[in-house]
Amino acid sequence: QVQLVESGGGLVQPGGSLKLSCVASGIIFSDFTMGWYRQAPGKQRELVATSTRGGRKNYANSVSGRFTISRDNAKKLVYLQMNSLLPEDTAVYYCNAHHPILSANYWGQGTQVTVSS
Repeated sequence: QVQLVESGGGLVQPGGSLKLSCVASGIIFSDFTMGWYRQAPGKQRELVATSTRGGRKNYANSVSGRFTISRDNAKKLVYLQMNSLLPEDTAVYYCNAHHPILSANYWGQGTQVTVSS
């Protein structure tokens, strides 16, 4: 059974920082592209950042330079360090695991991030 469990969300003031974590089980973690997506109220889910098994990272333009994705394959963890947070970063953040060959795709339950003064 595959599980992705996010943690680290919360309420933060504009300009602040948060670090999200996602721990995976039931998959060969190192084979998967790991990613973070977010969905704000009334909007579609959008890509935030991805990290391939080869170490390549990709960021949405809106977060490039502020957010950093990293992974620890031994611990089956993926992180999202979020700095200089803006109110428009407010959303539910979801962890994603995608196998590029098997086309397997898994989601976590999401963690709320609210940026507000």
